[in-house]
Amino acid sequence: MDSQREYWIKNMVCSRCLKVIKQDLEEIGVEVLSLELGKLSVRITTEIDKKIDLKIAEVLHSNGFEIAKNEEEMIVENIKITLIELVTDLPLHIKEKTSEHLAAELHRDYKMLSKVFSKKENVTIEKYFIKLKVQRVKELIQLQQHGFSDIAYLLDYSSVNHLSSQFKNVTGVSMTDYKNSQIWKRSFLDEII
Repeated sequence: MDSQREYWIKNMVCSRCLKVIKQDLEEIGVEVLSLELGKLSVRITTEIDKKIDLKIAEVLHSNGFEIAKNEEEMIVENIKITLIELVTDLPLHIKEKTSEHLAAELHRDYKMLSKVFSKKENVTIEKYFIKLKVQRVKELIQLQQHGFSDIAYLLDYSSVNHLSSQFKNVTGVSMTDYKNSQIWKRSFLDEII
């Protein structure tokens, strides 16, 4: 008798990994029903039921991911995915506050989301989101296609001064110094905490 099993995947917050994970799972005989950021659904047959969790965990681990063990870890991953999608799709123009956006997207009370995130990641959602935006700023500076005013607009900052202040607080250098140094260090968005 066939059934379906779902897994929540930690650290899977970018779409480039979906194809690799699906291919690796299919190579070991796991039938993938659906795979999206942070969530995997597979078909289970009674013959392989006992070994499938271990097989899936091994494939995920070899690609830098792991299975979320509880609801709080799933909530944290959903918060990360939602925020990374926001900074990936520019220009960033959220009509409501980030807290309202997260609450609406995840169908949860923001206070609960904030409490769980801070407990699990030792950083507030707001500070995490700022770090994500600063990494995007670094990328846009490196691409050299936009001036600082355009970058501020693309990331929905009220002014270049506000962006400059946050950038310096997070990185320790000004945007101009970062641009001129050309010693550009960036983190992948899915590696930020």
